[in-house]
Amino acid sequence: MTDQRDEYDDASVVDDRLADRLADVDDELAEQRAAALRSGLSDYNLDDDDLEVLEHSEEGEDGIRYLPALPVIAIVGRPNVGKSALVNRILGRREAVVEDTPGVTRDRVAYKGEWLDRRFTLVDTGGWEPDAKGIDASVALQAEVAIDLCDVVLFVVDATVGATATDEHVVRLLRKTKKPVFLVANKVDDARQESEAAALWNLGLGEPHPVSALHGRGVADMLEAVFKVLPQVSAVAKDEFGGPRRVAILGRPNVGKSSLLNKAAGEERVVVNELAGTTRDPVDEQIELGGKIWRFVDTAGIRRRVHMQQGADFYASLRTQAALEKAEVAVVLLDVSQPISEQDVRIIDLVLESGRALVLAYNKWDLLDDDRRRYLEREIEKDLHHVAWAPRVNISARTGRHLEKLVPALETALESWDTRIATGKFNAFLTELTQQTPHPLRGGKQPRILFGTQAASRPPTFVLFTTGFLDPGYRRFIQRRLREIYGFEGSPIVVNMRVREKRQR
Repeated sequence: MTDQRDEYDDASVVDDRLADRLADVDDELAEQRAAALRSGLSDYNLDDDDLEVLEHSEEGEDGIRYLPALPVIAIVGRPNVGKSALVNRILGRREAVVEDTPGVTRDRVAYKGEWLDRRFTLVDTGGWEPDAKGIDASVALQAEVAIDLCDVVLFVVDATVGATATDEHVVRLLRKTKKPVFLVANKVDDARQESEAAALWNLGLGEPHPVSALHGRGVADMLEAVFKVLPQVSAVAKDEFGGPRRVAILGRPNVGKSSLLNKAAGEERVVVNELAGTTRDPVDEQIELGGKIWRFVDTAGIRRRVHMQQGADFYASLRTQAALEKAEVAVVLLDVSQPISEQDVRIIDLVLESGRALVLAYNKWDLLDDDRRRYLEREIEKDLHHVAWAPRVNISARTGRHLEKLVPALETALESWDTRIATGKFNAFLTELTQQTPHPLRGGKQPRILFGTQAASRPPTFVLFTTGFLDPGYRRFIQRRLREIYGFEGSPIVVNMRVREKRQR
């Protein structure tokens, strides 16, 4: 990963008195100024969503709003029945790879979608190895993983082929779940094929929904039925306020996740094996650490099968996503005896995409010699520069060394994740910052920030109303200065823009 340097990088050196200037700003005056900026937005074209954000901004410092966990729809089925085509049809855009070859779905599996003003997450499963011997087991396994992390299952069958032995294998699993299952009979391109869909009644999953993912036929009717039972907020990923804070332990196979959980618990709760990927299911444990109760989720991958190693990585990433949905903070374990890998960076990026707080735990520190330590520091600077704000703890999961340092790191990250900045203070920050370092001219125009507000916490999410598009480098500059002034150690920061035009008089 290359280090991103912006033309604004030296601005913070020049502007090293920003914190002092903000400390001198009277809170009451800051709120009055923010109110004046807010009223100035009436000259601009705003939509209903803008007005909702602005209404929230007037709630003051205590008006913390948590973004609800979006309901999750999982699409399962054997290879080549049209799952990815259905994903694209539901999303209304080409996201998933569609190819007339079984098993092409690989890395990216979760997509954000919207249908008739309802927002949701769509999980496209796949990723098995097209191996005749193991296909039944692997399709069933991916269905099982999908069921774990969703609110509604769409089971896709090729109506032109009918139910196969593999389909029957998955049906047995689906019958046991208490979650709503919709049987989607795909490739019903016209009325003449309706009878082929009707034949799927005998699977025992209720009424088949005949659709053509390719042409869109029947998809709206099927979605209408789905959205009648889909919850507004995910029951799987539901934010449970109060109670123990929830910690996901993440990391590549055999990095020491289960050892860490066992040491923290003070007993053998999870099977530890030298073979990578021995943990099968996420294990939720309430553990006392540092005088507090925490809920830990151990999320090692799926058992690796020789004939489907890449598939195992796919399932592990699904489980990682499921654990992150349920967690508030992620501890990413890195094995210091090994070079930092692409997989390590990918796991960290999953945490960033999920918006969860982050702590980096460098494991097997007791095995480190001076040479490896020098190389490690270079790797961290090169590959993990983008998460330099995450608290770092050097531990040994095997011996329990420095495990107690995890607690203050977790508390710091969660406190940052919960933080809300009052609208007056935030706009004072933006005013001082843009006066000192204005956005450069682009095409003869200079975009201005009209007003800013923190729209949500967990993670801290800021909305900027602007007169033009802000460079990505300038947005990163704002994020960096926010961290320098307000900390946010251990929490990602989201900065969204809303470019608005003046009303025509």
